[in-house]
Amino acid sequence: MSNPIYLGYYFKVEPQQPAVEILIAELGYAGFESFVETEEGVTAYIQKEEWNQSILEDIQILNSEEFKITFTFEEIEQTNWNAEWEKNFKPIVVDDACAVRAPFHEKFNVEYDIVIEPKMSFGTGHHETTHMMIQHILKNDFKDKSVLDMGCGTGVLAILAEKKGAKPIDAVDYDNWCYLNSLENVERNNSQHITVIEGDASVLGKNKYDVIIANINRNILLQDMATYVSCLNKGGLLFLSGFYSDDIPIIQEACENLLLKFEENFERNNWVSLKFIN
Repeated sequence: MSNPIYLGYYFKVEPQQPAVEILIAELGYAGFESFVETEEGVTAYIQKEEWNQSILEDIQILNSEEFKITFTFEEIEQTNWNAEWEKNFKPIVVDDACAVRAPFHEKFNVEYDIVIEPKMSFGTGHHETTHMMIQHILKNDFKDKSVLDMGCGTGVLAILAEKKGAKPIDAVDYDNWCYLNSLENVERNNSQHITVIEGDASVLGKNKYDVIIANINRNILLQDMATYVSCLNKGGLLFLSGFYSDDIPIIQEACENLLLKFEENFERNNWVSLKFIN
């Protein structure tokens, strides 16, 4: 099987924050698979077969008067990506308790050391939403809890949940690349209680969980919220991220309409993560 061909888009962004984070989110919705933040802005990658001439038409921030964003793009062989992310992927430590690093980084002296080889998947811990979800997991009791990691990306949140004592865990992502990458990272971290599943909310069936983690974009969360709640045990916890502070009212209303109770939220650079209890 030949490697897929990728297009690399090189965005120059002024001023960079919060524009880069918004741009990454909107490009992710449009089908871009991976991102490398640069000194000038961000580089985004998309498979050539997923690309179309109007791919950037729905990227609203490109039309914003608040930011100056220019770009060029070129065709790239996928194999170039591995060197690119190795050059740019720096380890992170969250709350002095959880490190997320690549295999070529030195091990950290923290309670939870997670080794991730992200390749083209989303979820290295660098993005605000993943960072906040890690904070939620660190702060809450996961001992012997059944967990669903919805939109698992690299599998980093499922892996941390297991390190916190959760079992069993289902990690679900509709993207084949994320599915395969999660399988690799689960094995890399010697996780024993994680089942990786390729699909969307339709694969959940009548499964029940004590904790559901969903780091996905706002529209998917709203679309699938009722399914998540139907799978959540009484007293169970729902952690949501992948949206902005401006989206809190609509997300909170959808949850409260399903009789969930809001408990806590984190915020980083206009991104938010919410905790609800069933």
